[in-house]
Parts: sequence; structure tokens; C-alpha cells
Amino acid sequence: MSNPLRRGGGFTLIEVMVSLVILSIGLLGVAKLVMLSSHSNDSAYLRSQATALAYEILDDMRANRNTALAQGYDSTLAAGAAPVNPGFSCAGTGNPCSVPANLALYDVYAWQTRLQTALPGAAASVVTVAPPGFTSTTATIIVSWNDAVAESAFGAVADGTAVASQNVTLETVL
Repeated sequence: MSNPLRRGGGFTLIEVMVSLVILSIGLLGVAKLVMLSSHSNDSAYLRSQATALAYEILDDMRANRNTALAQGYDSTLAAGAAPVNPGFSCAGTGNPCSVPANLALYDVYAWQTRLQTALPGAAASVVTVAPPGFTSTTATIIVSWNDAVAESAFGAVADGTAVASQNVTLETVL
């Protein structure tokens, strides 16, 4: 005679296999979630870098306000282009940066160099405009970069297709 308690006392091999399949599907879902979160963090990091760089050139413009009002900081940088080197450095004593216009050239060069190293496919522009009839000057700073890696992770663009450009625009009165 068989013992009825012994019959229901353990797991069968099929129950163990089903639980392993369910566990593995759950772990795959967690792995996909971690991957998407990582791409999202990368995109957010690039956006914060672009914002910090836009405020950096704005601080330089406020420090050299008269030159900024005279459009000394106005510039454009195409994606992937090398910044225009002014041919001098502001380091050391007796440097040419005691002239405000030279300081503006060097500030723009140093800023564009940092853009190229911090953001993939970086492009930027600085435009100052004094509208007729107004006493204030408006500065518009646009920083753009290639965010295709994060965008492809979310399915917005397929890998290897058009560049997913992101922009940060900062507009203020000098």
C-alpha cells in the first residue's frame, strides 16, 4: 500500500522546468529594462553637458560684456568641424588676452574645443542681436549634438539611419 502523504510531498521535474522558464523570462525583462535605463542616462548626461557648456560661454560673455555687446562672441561651428584657433594662448604673463577682443576669440576657441570633446557631433552657435529701438542686447546660444545611440535604443531611429540631433537653446538679455 502506498502512503498518500508521500505522493504529494515533492516537486516534479516539470514543475521545476516551468518555474525556471518563468524566472528566465523575468530576468530577460530586467536586463532589457537596465539597458534602456542606461541609454536614457547617457542621453540625459549629454543634455546636462550641453546645458552647462551653453551657460559657460554665457558667463564668459558677461565677464567681457562690452565685447559681447559688440558681437565679439558671435560664432558658428558646424558638426564635426575643428574650432578656429586664434593662434595664441591666454596662459602666462604678458599674454595677448589683455585686449578684450582677443579674450573673446580665445574664449570662443576654448569653448568650441570643449564642445567637441564633450559632445558627439557637436555644433554650436552664438548670436547677439540688439533690436532697433531697444537698449538691451539678446544673446542666443544653440548647442546641438548627435544623440543617435540613445534614440536608436528607444526605436526613434534605426541604427545606421539619419542622425538624431538634439538641441539646447539658451536665450538671455546681456
